[in-house]
Order: sequence, then structure tokens, then C-alpha cells
Amino acid sequence: MTPMVDLGFLLITFFVLTAEMSKPVALNLYMPDDGKPMPVANSKGLTFLLGGGNHIFYYSGEEGEAIKNTAIYLTTYTGIGNVIRKKQKMLDSKQQEGRKELVILIKAGQAASYKNVVDALDEMTIHGVTRYALVKPEKAETKYIENNQ
Repeated sequence: MTPMVDLGFLLITFFVLTAEMSKPVALNLYMPDDGKPMPVANSKGLTFLLGGGNHIFYYSGEEGEAIKNTAIYLTTYTGIGNVIRKKQKMLDSKQQEGRKELVILIKAGQAASYKNVVDALDEMTIHGVTRYALVKPEKAETKYIENNQ
């Protein structure tokens, strides 16, 4: 019995020491080319403003018109998926494969945590959004986030 136990421990030790653990995988980072900015139609754009306390504001189109018309809405990190799916469905109804035309801007305020930004990026991957960017918020957007937290 003792030699059998010794052999078992030798085999376990051998496999533990020689087995290859999972390798860390890095995410590819695609940087934009230098040049003129690409215009995006208001109907195909969606912007998320990440604030402190897990607050997320979103609007469609341009920030000036959204602030002027009070068309900025509040959601949570569990609600981002619903907002994205709703926008994708709307674009798909207008044209075939319209969801590929969706452009999402993620703008993190000063009070947003690193976890909040990662969660927003995860939602882009989960919902198959291929065109998104992290962008610095404009002054009006920063003021809006600070006033509504």
C-alpha cells in the first residue's frame, strides 16, 4: 500500500509541475488614425456619460440638442444592455444590418471609477457593438454630470 501511495504522490507532483497553466491573454488596442474626424448621423449615434455613484446618462444625437431638449436619460449598468438592444433594433428596422452602423461614445466623468469604464466596455463586447470609442466629455456634459449626480 505504501509504494502505491508514493507512486500516486509522485504522479500528482509530476503533473502539477509540468502542466501548463492558462496563459494571460491581452486585449488588442486599436488606435484611430490621425486625420479628420468621421461624421456620424444623429440617428446612428449613442452617447453614454458615466458619472459617480454608478449613474449613467445616455442620449442620442448631439449633446447641445440633447441638453437643450432635456433628452438625456438615466440608466444603470444593468440597463445599458436594454438601451443598446433598443437602439440596435431601431436601426435594424430602418435598414438591413443597421446595427453595424451604430456608433457609441463612452464619456467618463471625473467621479466615474475604473470599474465603471470596464463594465461599459464589457457591455459593448457582449452586445456585439463594433464601433465605439472612449472620449473625453465636453464642458457642457461634464457640468451636466456634476449637477445631476
